[in-house]
Amino acid sequence: MATTQPIVNLPGLARRLVQDGLLPEEEARKALQQAARQRTSLVGYLVENKLVSARAIAASASQEFGLPLLDLDAMDLEVAPVKLVNERLIRQHRILPLYKRGNRLYVAVSDPTNQRGLDEVRFHTALITQAILVEEDKLAAAIDRVLEAQDTTMTDLMDEDLDNLDIGTAEEAAEHDEAEPDIDDAPVVRFVNKVLLDAIKKGASDIHFEPYERFFRVRFRQDGILHEIASPPVALAPRIAARIKVMARLDVSERRIPQDGRIKMKLSRNRAIDFRVNTCPTLWGEKVVLRILDPSSAKMGIDALGFEKEQKRLFLEAIHKPYGMVLVTGPTGSGKTVTLYTAINILNQPNVNISTVEDPVEINVPGINQVNVDDKTGMDFAKALRAFLRQDPDIILVGEIRDLETAEIAVKAAQTGHLVLSTLHTNDAPQTLTRLASMGVPPYNIANTVHLIIAQRLARRLCGNCKREVQIPRDELLREGFTEDEVEEGITLYEPAGCDQCTDGYKGRVGIYQVMPVSEEMGRIIMEGGNAMQLAEQAEREGVADLRRSGLNKVKAGITSLAEINRVTKD
Repeated sequence: MATTQPIVNLPGLARRLVQDGLLPEEEARKALQQAARQRTSLVGYLVENKLVSARAIAASASQEFGLPLLDLDAMDLEVAPVKLVNERLIRQHRILPLYKRGNRLYVAVSDPTNQRGLDEVRFHTALITQAILVEEDKLAAAIDRVLEAQDTTMTDLMDEDLDNLDIGTAEEAAEHDEAEPDIDDAPVVRFVNKVLLDAIKKGASDIHFEPYERFFRVRFRQDGILHEIASPPVALAPRIAARIKVMARLDVSERRIPQDGRIKMKLSRNRAIDFRVNTCPTLWGEKVVLRILDPSSAKMGIDALGFEKEQKRLFLEAIHKPYGMVLVTGPTGSGKTVTLYTAINILNQPNVNISTVEDPVEINVPGINQVNVDDKTGMDFAKALRAFLRQDPDIILVGEIRDLETAEIAVKAAQTGHLVLSTLHTNDAPQTLTRLASMGVPPYNIANTVHLIIAQRLARRLCGNCKREVQIPRDELLREGFTEDEVEEGITLYEPAGCDQCTDGYKGRVGIYQVMPVSEEMGRIIMEGGNAMQLAEQAEREGVADLRRSGLNKVKAGITSLAEINRVTKD
């Protein structure tokens, strides 16, 4: 029932939603505050947190602002004049050009209060800009669909393009020695190019070229699991390794020591993929491993990571604090870098100075000062951190805290008004605190600087096209960790089946998290010399779900299977 009482100190859209009975007044005030803290629009915040439906917001906004309301599903977006507005403006302001009539450009918006966005579009196009209201969720999907269609898709790259791909090093370097005619022969060039393209198409994270005495194989790591995809003649192994080394500007003649390099593959005007290359001499030749570094993986947004609602709130609250330390922990390949860069992308604003030191820098982000660790020049984590502190930083990302010197400088930075983000290699969140203590960091400094610890793993997502229900006995469910109440209420579990749209019944991955704020009681345990077990017990008392519990929640939600959670969380 809509209220007719005047709502004091609420802006137009929030006031209208309260008047229309779609949102309690107190909830509206809280939503405005949270949206401002997260630097997002009120509309985006409400829809993302499912407080009000996108359709209801659009209808109320249309009445409040007197703007026409349009169903985007009825529009043919293939003819939309998207090229009139650059991609940055479209994504930043969530504005999509729909059609042009004379000198008037009609643009879809979900937030009619975003006057700045309309003004920027008007300035860049020199056209009169007319806003048309659409639903937030449909607008987000339409923007992704239209911008992806503008770019060259991977399926557009046919066999005839394999010889002409724009491939080079990520950094400018001298031209390689031309005295290697064998390694540039067409079959090897085409084979390597095809392997790289196939890896990107299949969403692989790593490519392994492995020579053995009697065979040579190529494997992709997809969703964390290695799969053999080709077995070329063993005689080609040296030529393939040499070809990759040429692409990465490595020393082709040096086969006795490991080498590191980078390759950049330009797929289109708007998309390029970097490969981090490492060679290692083995018994039967050089093994070459390429890590695929897709910058878009760090821009997929916080909701794609897999945080539960409360975990997401704690994460956003911690990274928006002006000082202190946020630590992410987990084994190699558990997604720590993507989590940290998701935070960096949220925090990356023109009024903030962000510096990172990594070994090596995997994802290039405009607007951030990124430094590579280089043992040859003596540029280690500690030296880079000292330099950062003399350069007026606001936020510092340390790729990994490996030793006491780096830990002490990072803690000092966190105590003196800087936000520090970093990683450690421990199994769970409580062990991270004791690891810092065992390094030699004073317990008092740990308790007063570390605000949040995130332990994580990556589990494969079940394919939505072929997953099927599975019946598991009650006693087995209890042994796996489900509670009596959960079993009594009934749980629907799924298992992988396999189809032509997935790999072994799985498609993509999702994060499993333990998000642990460091409370006063945990600080006391640290200062009294407590161990990881005591900290884990305190975290449980405070309601912090461990990795196993978070994994079971994903199983209950039908996102992954119990077998997959057992693979990634059972010791």
